[in-house]
Amino acid sequence: MIEGHPQQPKRRAEILVARLSQYIRDGVLKRGEKLPPEVEIASNEGFSRSVVREAILRLQAAGLVETRRSVGTFIIDMPPPQELRLGPESITTLEEVLHLLELRISLEVDTAAMAARNRTDGELADIQQALQAMKEPDPRKPGIAIHADFQFHLRIARASGNRYMFDIMKHLGTKLIPRTQMNSAYVSNEDRLTYLEQVHHEHDSIFGAIAMQSPESARAAMYLHLNNSRERLRRAHMAKLSLYHTE
Repeated sequence: MIEGHPQQPKRRAEILVARLSQYIRDGVLKRGEKLPPEVEIASNEGFSRSVVREAILRLQAAGLVETRRSVGTFIIDMPPPQELRLGPESITTLEEVLHLLELRISLEVDTAAMAARNRTDGELADIQQALQAMKEPDPRKPGIAIHADFQFHLRIARASGNRYMFDIMKHLGTKLIPRTQMNSAYVSNEDRLTYLEQVHHEHDSIFGAIAMQSPESARAAMYLHLNNSRERLRRAHMAKLSLYHTE
């Protein structure tokens, strides 16, 4: 187990509460079971007995354990699941953006197929509006193209008819769009216009498949687009590293 911690007692108690809660979630400690004695927890986890007592008091206050006089402390409830940290504030590095793109491939490929099956004429018009906004950005407002790109994918999710797909996309926000992280893939010696033409062509293919109500074509077009985005980011990163090492 981990050795003693230099943090203040309250912080150490928070760490121990989190660890014991995870043991309960994982089934290492089970509902109805008796917690090990304080001295055993202190020895196993590397904390003082005073920290263990504070942690148990916090677990009691949360309604997860109860102490029975002369008997011991028992687990009476499960802690809530840990909050999923998958928002714009938690996606900051290139590796995290690449992992996000892998998640998007698993989600958006089927979402595009669902949109092709389920979209209404009004939803198709909304997707087309976002597509046009990407192609005709106001040079005085560079953020408009990024916003339009996000809206394109978000409106496809809405057209899928699955509200949870839409909610996930909305939660992630514009960090879905790789160019917000890498200043777009043309930072690697790719010509900017060539890059934009390729991305627009990929978006056109996705839109065309949804317009034709062809689920398989929409699935293939979305996969190609997201996979290409992943590869563009990788190339951009390698070019950046190469430039750094030659300076």
